[in-house]
Amino acid sequence: MPLEHEPIARALGDLAKARGAQVAAAESCTGGLIAATCTAIPHSSDWFEGSLVTYRLSAKQRVLGVSAESLAQSGAVSEATVTAMARGVFAACDATHCVAVTGLAGPGDDGSGLPVGTVWLAWAARADDHVVTRCIEFNGDREEIRSAATRAALEGLIVLLEMGDRELGDS
Repeated sequence: MPLEHEPIARALGDLAKARGAQVAAAESCTGGLIAATCTAIPHSSDWFEGSLVTYRLSAKQRVLGVSAESLAQSGAVSEATVTAMARGVFAACDATHCVAVTGLAGPGDDGSGLPVGTVWLAWAARADDHVVTRCIEFNGDREEIRSAATRAALEGLIVLLEMGDRELGDS
């Protein structure tokens, strides 16, 4: 699957290098696909810092600092959780830009009442305290949902880097 998104990852890498940016990710439902896609590109260490795969709730808490209270109130697949995940990336590594992803890839639901395919994404720049979030409902089977979430994550990073020095909340 990483080769499927190779053109997007190459474009992200070219843009990140041109901007002197280091990109990182916090992944849940994508299970490392963002990292696999980025690291399939030769010399990606020039621009890709790494990815923290925090699949279990306890890993989100321990590695990314997502609070137990937030998880209990909002759930693992929520704006609050993905925002905390994005902020946790900056506490864990030296990246200048990041994406975080959490969602339900299926095949079954998790009892939350959210439909399979619900994915929350967050993008942030270290220089700006603002985090941009988006909830998308993808269709398809588990692999299609994970692939679509990976693509959306990479495309969002490109948009973030193209914004340059403008604040994330600006249009």
